[in-house]
Amino acid sequence: LFLSGVGAHFEGDISAHTAHVLDEIQKQLEACGSSMDKVLKAQVYLADLKDYDGMNKVFKGRFGPEPPVRTTVSVAGVPGKSLVEIDVIAYI
Repeated sequence: LFLSGVGAHFEGDISAHTAHVLDEIQKQLEACGSSMDKVLKAQVYLADLKDYDGMNKVFKGRFGPEPPVRTTVSVAGVPGKSLVEIDVIAYI
């Protein structure tokens, strides 16, 4: 299962944006018969790399006992007001 990037398009800090994005990903996974525990790979796009620690604090522990492999990069811009965008690959 490939889920395209999810962002958070509201005012807020990196913690609020990351929590929102992960909540939305969880909803989408469960609607497709998967779960956060079944995520194999996550790609995280940050509007600013200085937000890495704040994103990581929220990200940790959301994917069960065996977290997925992850790539985290800073990009020139994430669409809208989002400070973070995340896409995932999971199995069903």
